[in-house]
Amino acid sequence: MLKKLSILVLLFTTTAATPLVAPSYQIAKLHYGGGGDWYANKTSLPNLISFCNQALHTNIAPDEATVELDAPELLSYPFLHMTGHGNVSFSTAEAQNLRRYLIGGGFLHIDDNYGLDKFIRPEMKKVFPELEFVELPFSHPIYHQKYPFPKGLPKVHEHDGKRPQGFGLVYKGRLVCFYTYECDLGNGWEDVGTYPEDTPAVHDAALRMGANLVAYALTQD
Repeated sequence: MLKKLSILVLLFTTTAATPLVAPSYQIAKLHYGGGGDWYANKTSLPNLISFCNQALHTNIAPDEATVELDAPELLSYPFLHMTGHGNVSFSTAEAQNLRRYLIGGGFLHIDDNYGLDKFIRPEMKKVFPELEFVELPFSHPIYHQKYPFPKGLPKVHEHDGKRPQGFGLVYKGRLVCFYTYECDLGNGWEDVGTYPEDTPAVHDAALRMGANLVAYALTQD
């Protein structure tokens, strides 16, 4: 159902000169349980949306939605973003609803804002007990949408001296969840100056990679 709906509403406008029309869809930030700061990076999604609407000629509502996993409207969002530093907890019903959303054509981007990894992996096992996160090769289409990233994810913030990695959950051949680790991609989307050490070049690289995620989620190609 969601996949068929997505095909109808997830249309890119053809030119920047297209007359203004009502937004075709929204993207959403996941409000999850467990006490972690799901609300982190307040300027990140609005900036990413603005960048995508300009660079990709998408027609995304300028403000992101906030959605919980047990909300019926979850199924109306083609792109779901999740971030934070701390604990994450999915109930059985929430895990089942998230699975239904992803199998039905939805896409989840999880961005480790540092400290999320040990919590999100077991929770996603509730959603897809039969799947494992696998690191995607740099040849994967998600790195080669409008903006090529032949070496994978850009490094936004340094934490433990590890390289940035992009992990995926692949269900029946389709990437349903992309997990950015040791990258801090969402921090790179925030307003320039939020983190003084982030240069405009880092900000731009993060937005370009984010646009690739959105483009991939919308076309799933």
